[in-house]
Amino acid sequence: MLENPDVIESEETKDELYEHYRFKVDAGTDLLRIDKYLMNLIANTSRNRIQQAAEAGCILVNGKPVKSNYRVKPLDIIAILLPNPPHEIEIIGEDIPLDIPYEDDDLMIINKPAGLVVHPAFGNYTGTLVNALTFHFQDKKDKNGNEQRPLLVHRIDKNTSGIMIVAKSDMAQVKLASNFFEHSIDRKYRALVWGDFKEDEGTIEGNVGRNPNDRLVMTVFPDGDAGKHAVTHYKVIERFGYVTMIECQLETGRTHQIRVHMKYIGHPLFNDATYGGDRILKGTTYTKYKQFVENCFKLMPRQALHAKSLGFNHPTTGNYMLFDSELPADFTAVLDKWRNYAKHKEFIED
Repeated sequence: MLENPDVIESEETKDELYEHYRFKVDAGTDLLRIDKYLMNLIANTSRNRIQQAAEAGCILVNGKPVKSNYRVKPLDIIAILLPNPPHEIEIIGEDIPLDIPYEDDDLMIINKPAGLVVHPAFGNYTGTLVNALTFHFQDKKDKNGNEQRPLLVHRIDKNTSGIMIVAKSDMAQVKLASNFFEHSIDRKYRALVWGDFKEDEGTIEGNVGRNPNDRLVMTVFPDGDAGKHAVTHYKVIERFGYVTMIECQLETGRTHQIRVHMKYIGHPLFNDATYGGDRILKGTTYTKYKQFVENCFKLMPRQALHAKSLGFNHPTTGNYMLFDSELPADFTAVLDKWRNYAKHKEFIED
């Protein structure tokens, strides 16, 4: 009876770092260990991988975590979260400098600079964060003498800077991935966006998915007819008249979420070429102002987005950990220019 269970939900895409499945056990299914049951259903997995997910509390039956020896019963609702296996391309270690503010046996914290791609992919097989991590991990072994390897838990866009977490064991990856999937990770970003806000804070809700007309960019589906549920909370940090510095807290973690949500409400990120922020969207028509903005673009030739802080429960100790990162030099330079401009110019709404 394993061939045709009722698949309630299945999320397994190449651009995600984990897979999420929900099954309803067929009414005629015999009692069977859940690790064997799931191994027969999920392609390209192993019993050990499923058992690790169970040990990490990532297999739920009727809403409650179960161990790998649990025997499935007819009509059980099973949910499982699995980190995606590594892509089958050879990763060559490269001696690329890394800013590592914290590291222990289970994980490491990275301050990723803007311009660094996280994972090798078409067009970027070298010079990535994973190439740098592979070099960093070469010849390293864990406390049991096993070779260590970097395991991604989440990603940051190439031209976004800031805090990232990398797992150093399969168990740590599974537990951290579960926290990201369940939205129990505290993530705050700083962004410079076009325009001013009437309110000091707000929330943006709108499904985010790939634009059907351009698969390289994301879009918001406000009616919820496509895409994945996405929620971004924001609050104003500093106003400059034509642009505003905000803090964004992610409740979900969709691809380009902050960038596409901000465009959706009419406040594209400053110099975000993908979502229209690389043009003068607010301000005067004076030549000097145009030159001022273009100089800012040159100072920060990327979207003005920085992953400022990351808070989570340690996968082994359970202790809450919070890491914060300073804004990079290009970001602070642009902010200083806008502060100076705001002090000396009278803003006129177009």
